[in-house]
Amino acid sequence: MSTPATWFYSTESWLDERGKGAWLAAMILGFIFLWPVGLAILFYMIWSNRMSGSFFCNRSSKKISRRRADPQSSGNLAFDAYRDDTLKRLEDEQTAFQSFLQRLRDAKDKTEFDQFMNERARDVAPPAPAPETV
Repeated sequence: MSTPATWFYSTESWLDERGKGAWLAAMILGFIFLWPVGLAILFYMIWSNRMSGSFFCNRSSKKISRRRADPQSSGNLAFDAYRDDTLKRLEDEQTAFQSFLQRLRDAKDKTEFDQFMNERARDVAPPAPAPETV
């Protein structure tokens, strides 16, 4: 499942890997096709210090995306263990919740389908014959 934040960070990493030329091209294309997008990219480049001299040097030795990197040790083993356990628990809860939502969707679909079939059977069924009088 892709979120806007995931898309943003993957795009940011992709542009970082290609260097200043990619950022400048994205900004220029943003100005050409939709000027607020170009302006937003320019402000982001200034805010994130991508316009500074360190951005223009070789970034291959630097960490490209701090947000997507694995969490590093804090130096406190107890905290690191707690953090790892908490992250694992949250991932398990997210998986369980997504499974629950899928079961809810399946149950709703089955209920709607059963209702449709009952209405269809009622509409298609021949009328009962009238009782004969003697």
